[in-house]
Order: sequence, then structure tokens, then C-alpha cells
Amino acid sequence: MKTFRQHSILIFSATVLVLFTAVAIFAPFIAPNDPNYVDLTQKLQPSSKDYPLGTDHLGRCQLSRLLFGARTSLSTAFIVMSITFCISVPIGIFAGYMGGIVDTWFIRICDMLMAFPSFLLSLAFVGMLGPSYGHLILAMVCVQWVFYARFIRGMVLSVKERSFVMAARICGTSPFKIAIKHIVPTILASVIVLLFMDIGGVILSISGLSFLGLGVQPPYAELGMMINDSKPYFRSHPMLMMYPGLIIFLVVISFNVFGESLRQWLQVERRL
Repeated sequence: MKTFRQHSILIFSATVLVLFTAVAIFAPFIAPNDPNYVDLTQKLQPSSKDYPLGTDHLGRCQLSRLLFGARTSLSTAFIVMSITFCISVPIGIFAGYMGGIVDTWFIRICDMLMAFPSFLLSLAFVGMLGPSYGHLILAMVCVQWVFYARFIRGMVLSVKERSFVMAARICGTSPFKIAIKHIVPTILASVIVLLFMDIGGVILSISGLSFLGLGVQPPYAELGMMINDSKPYFRSHPMLMMYPGLIIFLVVISFNVFGESLRQWLQVERRL
């Protein structure tokens, strides 16, 4: 109970995220209907036994589409962050550890890409490549990796001057072994915390691009696209927009709170 009181926000946000993730994973088994089945005779129906949250303008089950839409948004965000992690960690470590001309060119590239707002840059990439799910992931990764690689490079510059890294150099340890055995374990926790804190922003970007028609394409369900499809019915059936918007809000705020609570907890642990 003492641990729960000390870290209640962390535990609560983690519980919410686990529930959302579990629902997204098991959406095919939980959904009461086929989310893509169109039945115009049942369009814009209120809540009923067969359709717990009613139907949309094409007669599709709203609850089923929300479950699959949350699954699409979460899985896309995790894919983007996983690829970003795999790209940014080696590049950031290499640039920070090597220094010199490599680090100089790396900083120049980062400054050039970070001069533009990330969402507008993603929008430009998807616009050039064309709207599709794969292009959405590619555009998000191309924008996200720069920030993380630069953050990791800054941490490596600090870590490589510490005594245990200097001792490993003196002993003749290769740079690759120093990176794997000493640098990566030191910076890994901070990088993971940063990833969790930014997943909410990635979900918002994915939903925003899908809202504009540049992300996930019909008939597949996605929360941002569901909001866009519901715009003409905002006055007559406002809940068609409220449901996906509420899920985006809850997921994003849960990730933000979890990341911030995890950061504070790790800082306390390090002081102890």
C-alpha cells in the first residue's frame, strides 16, 4: 500500500495503458460485428443490442470500428517508435562517440530537418509519396529519428567522458564493445522514458494525417479517419465524433502521464 500511494499515478496510468493495449490486441474477439461491413439500411442507428454504440453513416458498427481504430492507431505508433529506436540509437551513438567531421555533418543534417515543424514535414513527405499506410509509417520515421538521434548523441557526449568509459579505452576495449557494454546500458532508461512520453504525440500526428486523408485508407478503421467521416453529422449525431475523439484524448493523456511519472520515479531511484 505504501508503494501504491507513492507511485499511484504511475500505476494508474500504466493500468489504463495495459487495458487499452489489451483491448486493441483482442479487438477481433471483442468486437460484436465486422467493422467494415456496410449496411445502408442500418445507417445512423441509435444504441441497440446488436450495435451497442449505434452505427455510422454507412451502417457500420460504431463500437467495432472504435476497437479496430484504437488497434490501428496504437499498433502504428508502436511500429513507428520501434523503427525510430532501431535507427536513432546506432546513429546517435556513432555520431557522439566518433566526434569530429562525422559529428559535425550529423549536426548539420539535424539542424536542417529540425528547422521545419515535425507535423508539416510529415505532411509534406506523405503528400509527395502518396496516401497509404506504409507511406504514413515511412514519413513518421523520417521525421522522428532526427530528434532522438540528436538526443542520444548529446547523452553519449556526456557518458563517453566518464571514468568507466575512459578506463575501458585505456584497457584497449574496442569502440563497439564500449558502446554495447557501457554506453547503451547507461542511456537506455532515459531513451525509453522519452519514447513513452512521445508516443502520445505520435498518435496525434497519425490521427491528424488520417483525418486529412493521408494516412490509413478506407475501409480500414482509424480514429482520426473516423472523426473526418463524422464531420457532416456533427450536429445531428455528435457522438460519432465524440467517441473516437475521447479515445484519442484518453490514450494520449495516459501515455503523457505515464512517461512523466516514470521519469520522476527513475530520478528518485537514481538519487537513492
